[in-house]
Amino acid sequence: MTTRLEQQIAFLNEADKLKSVTRGTLLCDASRAENSAEHSWHLTLYALVLADQAGPDVDITRVIKMLILHDLVEIDAGDNPIFGSYDTADMEAQEQLAADRIFGLLPNDLRDDLRATWEEFEANETPTARFAKSLDRFQPPMQNLAAGGGSWVEYNVTEAQFVEKVGRKIQTGAPGLWEFARARVSAWFAARS
Repeated sequence: MTTRLEQQIAFLNEADKLKSVTRGTLLCDASRAENSAEHSWHLTLYALVLADQAGPDVDITRVIKMLILHDLVEIDAGDNPIFGSYDTADMEAQEQLAADRIFGLLPNDLRDDLRATWEEFEANETPTARFAKSLDRFQPPMQNLAAGGGSWVEYNVTEAQFVEKVGRKIQTGAPGLWEFARARVSAWFAARS
């Protein structure tokens, strides 16, 4: 019989695979693409440092929990760059299967708790989830700006596409971050035209 600790370690060993999932976003120094584990770590730091941008109903500790878990499904489903081409329904189905398998490695109480946290992030309905999702959308543009455009250049992104796919999510959970990003992103796109 597998012990609780063996299940916990199996999950943690599986989570290590997130380090091998390459993302579309470059590091700030543009030296290479970041991996999904680096992205998750960086987002938790964003949550700590930018907690003052959260509304009064946001639980920052829960935001950090969401952000460290949110991309674990990419171990099986891979990363789908926001400006890439993919079937949303198929991606969501793959992510649900991945969540079943990965969270299923845990003891039942942890499985249920961490899966519920992941589901809350995905649903994006609570103030805490909306702030977490805003940070998830805010961090890549900050890296792209630092990296001279990063993935925007690779995917031929327009400012209108950026506003549509990224801006709304940031605005919903962190209006101050959207104001900050919008001015800088607009200036970057204006300089390219």
